[in-house]
Amino acid sequence: MPITKSAKKALRQSIGRRKKNLQKKETYKKAVKEFRKLVAGKDLDKAKGIISKAFQALDKAAKAGTIKNNKASRLKSRLAKKLK
Repeated sequence: MPITKSAKKALRQSIGRRKKNLQKKETYKKAVKEFRKLVAGKDLDKAKGIISKAFQALDKAAKAGTIKNNKASRLKSRLAKKLK
């Protein structure tokens, strides 16, 4: 456990950041998973509606620094490829 005042604050910040990062990560993973499930089930009409939701979640995660920009771009590219 931290002893100094600054170390205690750093721990609080770290815990808060972890919660936010996990939430963003969970959101984009759910969206991507849902999209892939629809594509696998040949339900392309619904998949077209969900892809924008997945893109939005990936962009938000990248903007917040939860994932890197290139990872978000790579995932978006692969999802678009699957839709074609």
